Amino acid sequence: MFETHSLAPHEIVSSRWALHRRLYEWVLQFAHHKYATLALFVISFAESSFFPIAPDILQITMTLERRSLAWYYASINAVASVLGGIVGYAIGAGIWQLSSSFFFSYVFSQETFQRVGDLYNTWDFWAVFIAAFTPIPYKVFTIAAGVFQISPLMFIVASIVGRSARFFLVAALLWKFGAPIKYGIEKYFNVLTMILVALIAFGFIILRYL
Repeated sequence: MFETHSLAPHEIVSSRWALHRRLYEWVLQFAHHKYATLALFVISFAESSFFPIAPDILQITMTLERRSLAWYYASINAVASVLGGIVGYAIGAGIWQLSSSFFFSYVFSQETFQRVGDLYNTWDFWAVFIAAFTPIPYKVFTIAAGVFQISPLMFIVASIVGRSARFFLVAALLWKFGAPIKYGIEKYFNVLTMILVALIAFGFIILRYL
């Protein structure tokens, strides 16, 4: 009889981190490839429904090499990400029964998915916008939007606004400050986006009760 060995929780976490790190390095290698722009498009497209690595890292590296193309790379990222989000919506609306086991096993948990569904009951536009703009996993929201039958037009508009704001903010910082801002973006960008969202929400609250 063969002995079986189940992984301890810390071993599972380490294994997942190692895989994530390898994917991160794999993505970065495309920055110096002759098909770097195509790679940026494909990775951004895939990240909107299943791929785990955010395309920002590739955009940052490519922009630092050619700052004059900062806005072009941001546009590629935004267009590809929104198109990928539409595909994610279509997966949720059309083939969720066939694909749900894959996503719950490899992409996100059922508990997270249900929480997103609960958010859509009240905050449909803002839920999509915040997920598109911040480090919150956008892919969960794209697929859930189709499953929970969020308005397609509202979903697309919120995605365009959120994704464009995210990638063009990165482009603006790199275009203005170049390499010195790279460390700050990588370390603090997630915090900055959450603060911006909080300020926007605070502004709307004030307007509502004036």
